[in-house]
Amino acid sequence: MNRTHHNNELNKSNVGQKVSLVGWVAKRRNFGAMVFIDLRDRNGITQIVIDETLTDSVKEIRNEYLLEVSGEVLLRKDANPKLASGEIEVKASKVIIINSAELTPMIIADETDALEDTRLKYRYLDLRRPMMQKRLIQRAKIVQTMRNCLDDAGFIDIETPMLTKSTPEGSREYLVPSRVHAGQFYALAQSPQIFKQMLMVAGFERYYQVARCFRDEDLRADRQLDFTQVDIEASFLNEVEFRAVIEDMVSTVMDKVLGLKLQLPLMTMSYADAMHFYGSDKPDLRFGLKLQELKQIFNQSTFAVFQNALSFKDGVIKAIVFEKGSVMTRKETDELTEVAKKNGSKGLVVLKYQNNALEGSVVKFMSPEEISGLCEVLSLKEGDLILITADKYEKACNALGAVRLALRDKFDLAKKDDFKYLWVVDFPLFEYNEEEDRYVAKHHPFTRPKEDELHLLKSDPASVHACAYDLVLNGFEVAGGSMRIYDQNVQKMMFEIIGFTKEQIESRFGFFIDAFQYGTPPHGGIAFGLDRFAMVLTQSDSIRDVIAFPKNASARCPLTDAPTPVDAKQLDELHLAIK
Repeated sequence: MNRTHHNNELNKSNVGQKVSLVGWVAKRRNFGAMVFIDLRDRNGITQIVIDETLTDSVKEIRNEYLLEVSGEVLLRKDANPKLASGEIEVKASKVIIINSAELTPMIIADETDALEDTRLKYRYLDLRRPMMQKRLIQRAKIVQTMRNCLDDAGFIDIETPMLTKSTPEGSREYLVPSRVHAGQFYALAQSPQIFKQMLMVAGFERYYQVARCFRDEDLRADRQLDFTQVDIEASFLNEVEFRAVIEDMVSTVMDKVLGLKLQLPLMTMSYADAMHFYGSDKPDLRFGLKLQELKQIFNQSTFAVFQNALSFKDGVIKAIVFEKGSVMTRKETDELTEVAKKNGSKGLVVLKYQNNALEGSVVKFMSPEEISGLCEVLSLKEGDLILITADKYEKACNALGAVRLALRDKFDLAKKDDFKYLWVVDFPLFEYNEEEDRYVAKHHPFTRPKEDELHLLKSDPASVHACAYDLVLNGFEVAGGSMRIYDQNVQKMMFEIIGFTKEQIESRFGFFIDAFQYGTPPHGGIAFGLDRFAMVLTQSDSIRDVIAFPKNASARCPLTDAPTPVDAKQLDELHLAIK
């Protein structure tokens, strides 16, 4: 082929030149003796003009035929400002059909008629859509920029094993049976966590890796079974110094990929404030609707729902005020109530402030003092909608936080091209699992406790905070990390608090604890969920839009139909039988 240009490169400076282009037919338009073709490659579209001297040779051409076109660049009479090459067109002197195409099962354009499973089944066609190619190209630029920044900062790219030891604490693992060692299994790495800490013990000081990770979890819009992390670890940096390195990298990504300047340092918020004001440990700061506390108003309430909530040690009454929300119908507020219930609450109290008065079925249970106190504390104005939930602290925060996001989505309160970063810090080190009646690590069991709270580890573990930090962007946790434990006695204590026996510690993490005997440096790290980060930066609705060949919501690959059964011989070789 004699391609001279890509399809976004030509403009009026090329008028009069002889060029050769290749690409797929995005659109064909017939005007009697003239045929116009939009020729598309990875870079864009060029309009091709074919006159009566060539129309017979192209009469069979349809959408998605692959062509080579030679001709002269002409100035278009009517420029198309939507195209990079919209000032010109190419008058064809020669058209070669490189390959034909059947009628496609979907429209190959930014706007397509296909459902997601059709898009995934014919992913190779879906990926021809300019929007999809743009997203994956942007993802590649994000990775390249992160690599360059880390290389420049002295980090070393080191691969760690995908096949590793099973350590069941955490998400469900994928197990891989060993053919050589009958009845024994590898696990696919959930993350490089243990190995990257070993690299710090080994003295590499600064490590990173674009790592494939595997977790057997239920899927949703921002989760996949196999996903990619940009994994980073460093020795001899404190938390402030390490986070500054990450901020510089993120700032460079925003500049190089999106052309946006990020103001540093990034905002920081405690976990306690994030939950208190936003009902989430990953708050979306692009809009308001902060949660407000009403406990002080209703501490003597006769309303049973409020009384019951305040009977708990950590019971709260929290509210959101939605300006001009009183126009919402009963059906719409019932939908918000269902959101609250799905997120752990028993329901919502819905009130409206109209005609300088509070309206709602619960008003009759309120005293005049409570009504005036509510209006004053919430600074109510005409047309406000008040949504209240009363429960244990965490349940109330989570439920109202979910309602806040439902209002965001219903009324488009946040712009996708507005990027609000936030560090969330000072997480609890542990959370209590009521089903298992034990403490579990809030992040993971290698997270360092706050130095001044070490003495509380055994006596009051619930009050200990972690040296942990999550990077949040527009309501998504795009990266999470912590300073790590480097003292073997503290690490053993952590394992004991989360319920591991000495035998379990030895069998699961003995090699890890042993390594701590040989001069482990202070270290910490972070892992970016690359798919999620790319999803937010490309303004996509799902991480499936920034992964070339993802699984669907049912954990299947519609393209290959995986997972599939295997034959008995394969099972026999692996010493397995289907039960």
